Amino acid sequence: MRNEAPVNSSATQPVLLQTDFPDLELHASGKVRDVYRVDNEHLLFVATDRISAFDYVLGSGIPHKGRVLTQISLFWFDFLKDIVANHVVTARVDEYPAHIRKYRDQLEGRSMLVTHANMFSVECVARGYLSGSGWKDYKAHGAICGIPLPSGLRESDKLPEPIFTPATKATTGHDENIPFDDMKKLVGLDRAEQLRTLTLKIYRRCAEYAATRGILIADTKFEFGTTAAGIVLADEVLTPDSSRFWPADTYSPGKAQFSFDKQFVRDYLEEIRWDKKPPAPALPEDVAYKTSEKYVEAFRRLTGRQLLS
Repeated sequence: MRNEAPVNSSATQPVLLQTDFPDLELHASGKVRDVYRVDNEHLLFVATDRISAFDYVLGSGIPHKGRVLTQISLFWFDFLKDIVANHVVTARVDEYPAHIRKYRDQLEGRSMLVTHANMFSVECVARGYLSGSGWKDYKAHGAICGIPLPSGLRESDKLPEPIFTPATKATTGHDENIPFDDMKKLVGLDRAEQLRTLTLKIYRRCAEYAATRGILIADTKFEFGTTAAGIVLADEVLTPDSSRFWPADTYSPGKAQFSFDKQFVRDYLEEIRWDKKPPAPALPEDVAYKTSEKYVEAFRRLTGRQLLS
């Protein structure tokens, strides 16, 4: 049985930085997720509590982070099932293959058994507001990914319409924004147009819903693949790691906005003047705790649920 995480969980709450499944084949390990091959058709996704900043995984984790990422993704997968299929088979450990259940203590609330999809080699990014790399592109070129925008826009301004700005998937460092024509060369014209239409449809639906929960979705990125079901939504969906969530009640264009993400972490690293080279530092408990609070708050605001542990 999974239990509700306490509202005032301490920063000393145990964190999972590295999974340990000796008899499972590690398929991939990213900045946050460890992915294991279960059989020819299925993978096991496990979201750890690792956190990265400035392209490096830090020396300490964020309590509850992996559970937030998994459980908020599961919420959105279900929310969007009438628009697009997804790769989730189950997130209930009791329904996993028997040889995996023995790792329950590392799996509860932070893992998904999924269908192995053939992933498209692009990140599908939707932007509704001018921020991040989009703001940098606009200042330099008056456009984002070759899409011209009206002059005179300010940082964090709402765009006239949401735009689709694909990016290449980077194994290290930052993803790189690319024009839509480059995406067509990577995945083909028909698929590129399908993914653009789907991305914007999903973004509009979710942004409209989030606004009713007091959150603005400034931008977000999706990953898609194909299975026997056709195009599926995969990996993570609309999490604080893959999206900019802004509190609607403090939104004030013309400057950077407060976000439900790694803001406390980035601020701390700037304060200590870390040179952004390895080894990456660990975080003080108060910084980890404040960051954890923001992740959990985003989850509760958007889903109306308690986080399960």
